[in-house]
Amino acid sequence: MSVSMTPTVGGDEDKRLSFQEQLELVKLPREGQAHRYISTRSAYLPGSDFAKGKELPSFHTAAFGGHVYAQAGLAAYRAWRETEEEKGVPEHARLDIHTINGYFTRIGLASRPFIYTASPVTASRTFSTVSVTATQPSVPSNSPSEDHYPAEDASLPQYPPAFTALLSFKLPEPDWDGTVSEQEAPPQERFASILSSRKPEEWPPAPPVDITGVVEIVGDDQVGTFPIAEMKKVDMKEYNEGKPVHERRELLLYRLLKPLPDDKDAKSGYDANAHVLVHAFVADRNGLLMAGNHIGLGYSLGRAASLSYHFVMHVEAKAAVMREEDGWWIQEVWFPRAGRGRGIVESKIWSPSGVHVATEYQDGLIQGFGGKLLKEKEVSGQEAKL
Repeated sequence: MSVSMTPTVGGDEDKRLSFQEQLELVKLPREGQAHRYISTRSAYLPGSDFAKGKELPSFHTAAFGGHVYAQAGLAAYRAWRETEEEKGVPEHARLDIHTINGYFTRIGLASRPFIYTASPVTASRTFSTVSVTATQPSVPSNSPSEDHYPAEDASLPQYPPAFTALLSFKLPEPDWDGTVSEQEAPPQERFASILSSRKPEEWPPAPPVDITGVVEIVGDDQVGTFPIAEMKKVDMKEYNEGKPVHERRELLLYRLLKPLPDDKDAKSGYDANAHVLVHAFVADRNGLLMAGNHIGLGYSLGRAASLSYHFVMHVEAKAAVMREEDGWWIQEVWFPRAGRGRGIVESKIWSPSGVHVATEYQDGLIQGFGGKLLKEKEVSGQEAKL
């Protein structure tokens, strides 16, 4: 299906969905020990939501990778919580998300639901693992609107898996006095002069598609319909000027669009672990595209596609909870390696108080077209998985 870039007309912020809306899952009957779920909403499609009369051609039909990544994590988390409930594990002894190690094996279509199959692999009192795969129907959905997918879509013929992951779950460590805790100075200190030059809300929104040539055409004020979190992009051009690529930095500020329900019911998935998945969702946005900009493909990017994505929590899940009164979180991004058509994106997730909460490591395809295809007043069609 070709995605039209016909511009939307204002009101984008009103169309942005919350975590509970965008990543809603419906439980399906089990298959043996495997827990099964189906998504109900279309995945975000980067670039489908430009506004203000900017006519652009179709880019792609690939769903935002962070959608299947975070939603697979939610499915695995719910499967593990159900397993703990069945075993009678008390709440204080339950494990939280520790790592998500995911692999993108097939392009995901934004026009069809994802069906998740999650199975516990290993189980112990302090550390356990769950595998999860995501598939999609190989035929169109039974939903005429291609959204609000019905549970019966899970019975349609399926493509091979689009995504697979192994999650680890860990018992939180006690916060004893004297526990070793080391980290580098947070960005709030290292980039204090830049961050203090504007209020957080005064930075421009993170671009719907952060490709230099596209941003020059549509402007840097496009909010778009990216769900779950509001994101701002700090202007790091002066800081990055003259530095080799591996020393450059990008800073993204973000906070929840809407609060998550205050619900500790294990089946809801809206406890502190849901906040962990928000951070994993956000961290996948635009990273490979920004890498393309820095390595000279900002006007000639041909393809950007995630291959593997690893997210590691360094603290207990409750330290990832996003509260409105706490302020803005920071994603610090850099690009340590590129070559042979691939690139690495690394990110550190920093709390408003300057705690290094999590680290992202992503490997993906970053490939260009021959020649400069994107110019200030002209865009040639691209095929890209974002």
